[in-house]
Amino acid sequence: MRTGFGYDVHRLIEGRRLILGGVEVPFEKGLLGHSDADVLLHAVIDALIGAAGLGDIGRHFPPSEAAYKNISSIELLSRTMALLKEKKFKVSNIDSTIVCESPRLSPYITDMARNISTVAGCPVDRVNVKAKTEEGLGFTGSGEGIAAYATVLIEEL
Repeated sequence: MRTGFGYDVHRLIEGRRLILGGVEVPFEKGLLGHSDADVLLHAVIDALIGAAGLGDIGRHFPPSEAAYKNISSIELLSRTMALLKEKKFKVSNIDSTIVCESPRLSPYITDMARNISTVAGCPVDRVNVKAKTEEGLGFTGSGEGIAAYATVLIEEL
C-alpha cells in the first residue's frame, strides 16, 4: 500500500467555464489554467502520481506543451491511470476536498465522485469529495480562486 497527497489552486476569471471533478458547474467565472484547470482532478492526479513515486503532474503533463492546451482533466486522469497500470498499481481509496466560497457545490458532488470513480477504476464508495468554505478568509474566501486537496491509497497488484 502507498499513500499520496495532492494540492492544486487556480484563479477564478470571467470568460471561462467552471469545471470541477469533470462536471461543468454553472457560475459566472471559471478557473484560469492551461488545461480546463479542474483543481479537483489536478489534486487527485498529483496524489496518484506521488503515491506511485512518479514525480508530479507538471512532469507528466507540462503546461508548456501545446498538446495540453484546454485538455479535459478527465483525459489527464485517464492517462494517469494508464501510468499507474503500467507500474502495476490500482486505486484503493481517494478522499478529496474542494475549497471555495462559491458557488455552492453540494448538487454536483455525487457526479464528481462518480466521474473520478469511473476513470480511476474503483467503486464509487471509495471516492469521497467534500466542499468547504474558508468563511471569507484568504484567497479562496475572498472569491479570488479555488483550491483542492486530495489523499489517495494505492495498492501494488
